[in-house]
Amino acid sequence: MTRDEIKAAFLEEVNRIAPDIDPADVGDDDHLQDDLELDSMDILNLITALAKRFGIEIPDSETEGIATPASAAGYIAGKLG
Repeated sequence: MTRDEIKAAFLEEVNRIAPDIDPADVGDDDHLQDDLELDSMDILNLITALAKRFGIEIPDSETEGIATPASAAGYIAGKLG
């Protein structure tokens, strides 16, 4: 899976958690909380959805790895090996 495919899947999950966010309007460096205004419960739901979708574990100590679409694609790609 390429980083672009991972990023697209990540944005699909963001849109499922926050339907008012259009994936087409999200930039690579938009921060989930600061720019997209997701709250802590949204982030928790997103982490759970990503872990399930990609079959990976995302420890609480590593959640900054998914703070933006670009960082999330890199983080998940690294987890997928």
